[in-house]
Amino acid sequence: MKLGIALLIGLSAVRMDAQLVTKKALTLEAVKKIAAAAEAEALKNKWSMAISIVDDGGHMLYFERMDGTQLASIELAQMKARTALLFRRPTKVLQGWLAGGAINLLEQPGVAPDEGGVPILVDGEVIGAVGASGASGAQDAQVSAAGAAAIAKPR
Repeated sequence: MKLGIALLIGLSAVRMDAQLVTKKALTLEAVKKIAAAAEAEALKNKWSMAISIVDDGGHMLYFERMDGTQLASIELAQMKARTALLFRRPTKVLQGWLAGGAINLLEQPGVAPDEGGVPILVDGEVIGAVGASGASGAQDAQVSAAGAAAIAKPR
């Protein structure tokens, strides 16, 4: 009986290990590199932005509001980053869906179907997202994309 229980416990442990996966995650060093690239893009174009970076769970890792950025952009940048993460695609796609009649997007709490949020991809895996707000949607997206590209690695 004791041998059977020991064997069962041993097999359970092996089975648990087989279910674990290794995943990539944003480090503080990577987040600083992403933020610097996004800020550099905004400064180069003389755009005042709020920039937010979230991890793969949607938790904020970084936020900045450049001098002169409108206050509304604080929440918008954060929402754009989380939306890009949750939907695993640029928020511009959701803006297109909304324009095409998918008004149910407006019922989703915390979703920003506005251009300016971009997922951070490494080897085809979404490991976080960048959101920017403060200029036009296309300019916000340009800043976010510059940040995400700072560490992006193709599959």
